[in-house]
Amino acid sequence: MMSDHPELRVSDADRAAVTRMLEGAVGQGMLDLDEYSERVDAVLAARTRRDLDAVIADLPLNRQPAAPPQQLRSWMSSITRKGQWTVPPRLRLVTRMCSTTLDFTTAVVQNPVVHIDVDDYFGSTELILPDSATADVDGVANLAASTTVKVTGSPPSHRLHIVVTGRVRFGSLTVRHPFSTTLRRFLG
Repeated sequence: MMSDHPELRVSDADRAAVTRMLEGAVGQGMLDLDEYSERVDAVLAARTRRDLDAVIADLPLNRQPAAPPQQLRSWMSSITRKGQWTVPPRLRLVTRMCSTTLDFTTAVVQNPVVHIDVDDYFGSTELILPDSATADVDGVANLAASTTVKVTGSPPSHRLHIVVTGRVRFGSLTVRHPFSTTLRRFLG
């Protein structure tokens, strides 16, 4: 932001741009999730450019661009990641008529916030998260598809918070805890 006219009103697009900067700062270890939550609240309440500038004043604006997301691509087959796989901070799923399962329960997570961009046609995507993990799927657009979320969305977990964006067309996206956790809760 850093405007020459700090008194100008801000738009939703301005707020979204600053929120993306804050997400990047979390991914690079400059902010923890508590600081991120506090600053996002301030961004949502911001009315002027001065308000937004105050939220990012201590963050380097000319930092290196984030690394491109790791891509997983599959057509008419399946993708499975489970066990001690290493989770990149950004992941892009490009799937067509594919079954995808990403199990984060014992994965090696390098950043507390993981961004997943989904580009799916006629597929089924399942994300299995540990008990303490949270997920935000508000950025997913569905076309003749379903998104089912069986985990908490906020406040963001300090251990693992998944942010899913993208498009699911004629398919499904499910975010859940392992069955054993669900069964334990059901049995008491």
